[in-house]
Amino acid sequence: MRQLNCKIIENKKVAQRFYKMRIEAPYIARKAQAGQFVEVKCSCGTDPLLRRPLGVHRVLKNEIELLYKAVGRGTELLSKKEKGQALDVIGPLGDGFTLPGPPVSGPMPIILIAGGIGAAPLVALAESLAFSAKRIAYRKKQKTYVLIGAKTKSHILCESEFKKIGCEVKVSTEDGSKGKKCLATELLEDLLNIIRYPLNAAIYACGPVGMLKVVAKIAEWRKLPCQVSLEERMACGVGVCLGCPVKMKGNKYKMVCKDGPVFDAKEIAW
Repeated sequence: MRQLNCKIIENKKVAQRFYKMRIEAPYIARKAQAGQFVEVKCSCGTDPLLRRPLGVHRVLKNEIELLYKAVGRGTELLSKKEKGQALDVIGPLGDGFTLPGPPVSGPMPIILIAGGIGAAPLVALAESLAFSAKRIAYRKKQKTYVLIGAKTKSHILCESEFKKIGCEVKVSTEDGSKGKKCLATELLEDLLNIIRYPLNAAIYACGPVGMLKVVAKIAEWRKLPCQVSLEERMACGVGVCLGCPVKMKGNKYKMVCKDGPVFDAKEIAW
């Protein structure tokens, strides 16, 4: 983890209220794992005072991409940043996703399920899986499915990016404007009922807590490994302010920023 002044290479609008920023950050690009995040200072002054946590969307050679939604003063200011400006960034932070080990028998289907902006860190995960498939024999037979859910079609994110990586993508919207009219969790149930080797599947999820809770229950019922990335306000990013607690089983608490944001779904007291 380091505090860095990073040059903005690109900052563009990609959907309604959603933006993608690419910054020059060789140190973070070398160290970051899928599922980790950075803390970004949105202005040159003290308004807003707190940094904003943004998940690492993609890791490039000497750069990283950040996908974010402009929802308040901080991210609105961030959306107005221009190419060439400096950005104060701390990272990489947190614990990321753990790639699955070899299956006991048969290929292991990998299922990534995203709700809204939850698609952002899953792109980095999909790229990590694709890269490892080139080097690890048993991963060459693994198939990665991506399930994306959103309120409406204008909020569907990263579909083309996942397809470019080689994933099979299924989409749902709550209003039926694109894909199946249902929740992303229903896509998960449908997929587990039709794919081969469903008992070998590994699930990774990021999105609203309500979605994650249902995904965790599905995974528990089917006895499938499931990792979830929690979306939370993380002021300090290192567990000092104690502002992002999550209750775990056994009446224990962990900090999303320091101990997560990725957790084993079965450890959380939903």
